[in-house]
Amino acid sequence: MSAPQSTLDLSPRPGAAPRSAMLRAQTVMELKLQGRNAEQVLLTMVIPLVLLVLGSRADGIVDLGPGRTIDIITPGILALAVLSTSFTSLAIATGFERRYGIIKRLGASPLPRWGLLFGKITAVVIVEIVQLAILSGAGIALGWDPQGGVVAFGEALVLIVLGTAAFGSLGLLIAGTLRAEANLAVANLVYVLLLVGGGLLVPLSRYPEAARHVVELLPSGALGQGLRDAFAGQGAAPFAIVVLLVWTVCASLLVSRTFKWE
Repeated sequence: MSAPQSTLDLSPRPGAAPRSAMLRAQTVMELKLQGRNAEQVLLTMVIPLVLLVLGSRADGIVDLGPGRTIDIITPGILALAVLSTSFTSLAIATGFERRYGIIKRLGASPLPRWGLLFGKITAVVIVEIVQLAILSGAGIALGWDPQGGVVAFGEALVLIVLGTAAFGSLGLLIAGTLRAEANLAVANLVYVLLLVGGGLLVPLSRYPEAARHVVELLPSGALGQGLRDAFAGQGAAPFAIVVLLVWTVCASLLVSRTFKWE
């Protein structure tokens, strides 16, 4: 009695890779592109770390109000890190991807457009986790003493998620509507303006009253002051959460209507 013969099927089976594999590959590619870009590393990591070290010794130069300088500066630096990654870095990278036709070419691949956004958002979240871990560790090494326990960290997490969503939506808004050069200039200009006068590093109580009412309506002012209040053990103000939520909803709606993929 002879054994049954097995057949070897060599017919081609074309088709896209599993969706999970495509999303994972896109996320890894976004992280590699950010890691290889020296300007991105400078913007997202070096500048916040340098400002944290210098700011911790700024009590003799700038009056930040009552309290220890390091306890005021560190939450502001965490807010700055969120701005750097989810707004400036995302806007500049996406703008040049549009200019060089990268997004258009990806549109011809099996990767869906929402998959492209998923990869960008996931990469932003991963970079922020690394950023916040390093900056928080550096702040603690410099003497930062966050108050409020687990509740404060929960409030901070809510603020950071909303801040990331708001700044990310704004970044995609300008990247998807402006030319790459204009997008680069606007992203850097907004970064500098918010860094200097957007309520990130300086508490809102130190601003003139008229300016304070404007700054507290900015996403930077809401995030910076919200984190300072949370880590001071005072609880994040509901007003800051509402401000970030409104910016997120409005900017997301505008992105969905105006973003140009080519």
